Amino acid sequence: MQFQCLSSSGDDSPWLVDGILEGWIWKMAAALKSQHKQINVIIADWLTFAHQHYPIAVQNTRYIGQEIADFLEWLEKSIQFSRSNAHLIGYSLGAHVSGFAGSYISGTNKIGRITGLDPAGPLFEGMSPTDRLSPDDANFVDAIHTFTKQHMGLSVGIKQPVAHFDFYPNGGTFQPGCHIMHVYNHIAQYGITGITQTVKCAHERSVHLFIDSLLHNDKQSTAYWCNDINTFNKGMCLSCRKNRCNTLGYNIREERLPKSRQLFLKTRAHMPFKVYHYQFKIHFINEIEGKQIDPTFTISLTGTKEDAKNLPITLVEGINGNKTYSFLITLDTDIGELIMIKFKWEGTAVWENIWDTVQTIIPWTKGTRRPGLIVKTIRVKAGETQQKMTFCSQSIDNVHLHPAQEKTFVRCEDRVRRQNRK
Repeated sequence: MQFQCLSSSGDDSPWLVDGILEGWIWKMAAALKSQHKQINVIIADWLTFAHQHYPIAVQNTRYIGQEIADFLEWLEKSIQFSRSNAHLIGYSLGAHVSGFAGSYISGTNKIGRITGLDPAGPLFEGMSPTDRLSPDDANFVDAIHTFTKQHMGLSVGIKQPVAHFDFYPNGGTFQPGCHIMHVYNHIAQYGITGITQTVKCAHERSVHLFIDSLLHNDKQSTAYWCNDINTFNKGMCLSCRKNRCNTLGYNIREERLPKSRQLFLKTRAHMPFKVYHYQFKIHFINEIEGKQIDPTFTISLTGTKEDAKNLPITLVEGINGNKTYSFLITLDTDIGELIMIKFKWEGTAVWENIWDTVQTIIPWTKGTRRPGLIVKTIRVKAGETQQKMTFCSQSIDNVHLHPAQEKTFVRCEDRVRRQNRK
């Protein structure tokens, strides 16, 4: 028999206390019960203690944590329920309530698992492990950070790692569909409280990501160990070797680590949130000596299941000399195995003027090929399948790219086979 305890702060953020149990609690309880027949879901209602000024509510998290610890000890004595089967799930302040429950329970054995859903940041950020949720509070602790962005001088969610595995969807700051640009839509729907709804959107996204993991077993989101979001955005962290990746949410691979591991992933704006991650590594040779190029590209992908067209690519840095560039592309749908790439340089009239200027300075005779970019190969790694592929220009004699041109790349082994048939 398993035991799930849901603990919310009873609010949408540290600054909004509406005094009611939120609707997502019932959705999560139903989702949990749909996964197991032998399961008990218990909701910790501490609205009276959460419905206080924030610093007071923070102090009350310890008291409620102690109450939950006492309750688990009572279950052990009365029905021989093992605490190792207990899974505490806490949102915002409730995440730290769960942590205190785990640290206050008597004896050497620990609670089985604690999941922190965007654990609250103010008055917890930078505190010692004994004063917040930490990996020591259960046999396994995982946390999902979705709104660590500064808001009114404070971060709503805690930014520092607090678990064995800490997930940072979309970097853990703003979430898709929750950007400040959507505040006008929220104001139209909720009135002046729409500003708070924008904060709630990202803060509460952690909850819906977890519910999503329960409802969509066929679309589990994979996250990858990485030092920071900037490195991840270059596609350089899509390795699952030596357990470097893990599944976000309920179906996580439970592994106790000596040090917290930070994992990153991208998501969609709505459920199911899963996207497919790809690293693209393109080797460019810039033939225009002394001239840095800052082009914008689009890429179209053909897979065995579906196609993805005109995906924009903007390089973080300009193209100089002879260099390989790496970047991340995510797809909302599973296109199957990638079989062909179309790569286009989105040129404009401005580029044609540049070419005219270059020709004036460095004239070439009729029939002479004008300088541009050489793109010989595109290397791709699919995060979800861990498959590595190398694509070569379809035309072995035409590897040059100019503004407004599009080149087709096929799997290098496919091109070799075609050449051999000729």
